[in-house]
Amino acid sequence: MLIPSINNSLNELVDLLNQLSQKEYSSSCAELSNATIGEHTRHIIEMFHCLENQYDSGLVNYDKRERNIRIQTDTVFAIKNIVLIQQNLDKKNKNIELLQIIDGEEIRIESNYFRELLYNLEHCIHHQALIKVAILQCETVTIDPNFGVARSTIEYRNQCAQ
Repeated sequence: MLIPSINNSLNELVDLLNQLSQKEYSSSCAELSNATIGEHTRHIIEMFHCLENQYDSGLVNYDKRERNIRIQTDTVFAIKNIVLIQQNLDKKNKNIELLQIIDGEEIRIESNYFRELLYNLEHCIHHQALIKVAILQCETVTIDPNFGVARSTIEYRNQCAQ
């Protein structure tokens, strides 16, 4: 269920990117502290890249992102990266150690691949919610009403509607 949920969120993002012009994708949005839809998309993609690229070593540091400007300025390139992520999600669960430097101190925390996939899904949804704010400026774009909404919230709303 986890991988299909990730694919669903990433497919929603691809559907959105297919509707945006390069200008809409890379224009600053005042409501997002002048960030762009592209910057939020790049951040989503690069977090998944960190997990994928560091999986074999078993040591994941999300701060070691590439910060590839092309992902945040080129929707076609961003979509290609999303498709590659989707093609490489299905890996065996294994123990992983997270590494982060906080206030100059190295922190290591035990985790596992599936837990980090879940983290990346929730992180993706969070950034999609922010992207949704920027989409309000794009009058021709339509998105799923559940874009940027946590799965638990969707399920709760469905229960309330019954």
